[in-house]
Amino acid sequence: MGATRTPRGKWIEEGLRALVAGGPEAVRIEALAQALGVSKGGFYGYFRNRGALLTEMLDTWEHEVTESVIEQVESGGGDARTRLERLFVVAATDGPVRGTTADIAIRDWARRDAAVAERLRRVDNRRMDYLRSLFSSFCPDENEVEVRCLLAVSVRIGNHFNAADNGKRSRAEVMDLISQRLLD
Repeated sequence: MGATRTPRGKWIEEGLRALVAGGPEAVRIEALAQALGVSKGGFYGYFRNRGALLTEMLDTWEHEVTESVIEQVESGGGDARTRLERLFVVAATDGPVRGTTADIAIRDWARRDAAVAERLRRVDNRRMDYLRSLFSSFCPDENEVEVRCLLAVSVRIGNHFNAADNGKRSRAEVMDLISQRLLD
């Protein structure tokens, strides 16, 4: 019986973990193989080179944080407010691909790489378009829709950087309050 191959997705997830930990320079084949507990030879069964892995990492991230999230939210049905509530829960789910830390690491990378910046712009535009479609179904004021969309995205990203205490409330409680206000 032959050895079990490390799945392609594991290489991509480990690459994203390395990106979060140390930026694109930390995504090195040998280090990923070591973290996965395998030889680096398996890497070349899936990827031509490191550049191909970086591209697939971005492809996976883009799909997971846009179309996959939207599919998950839409599959539950309900009106726009219900779908927004579900979106806020799904967006708060952390992981190597969908997590805020991966999002922030890619944003940092985009500051130094024009192709990554363009991909990030595409992702942010897709997110904003989806939010607009939901908020506009119950909020007739175009300006209000834009404000709510920008606040929703900004809170998701900016919350990671906020070190302030929240008075008598936990961070989770404050995030729930923000979600409720966005839905009013």
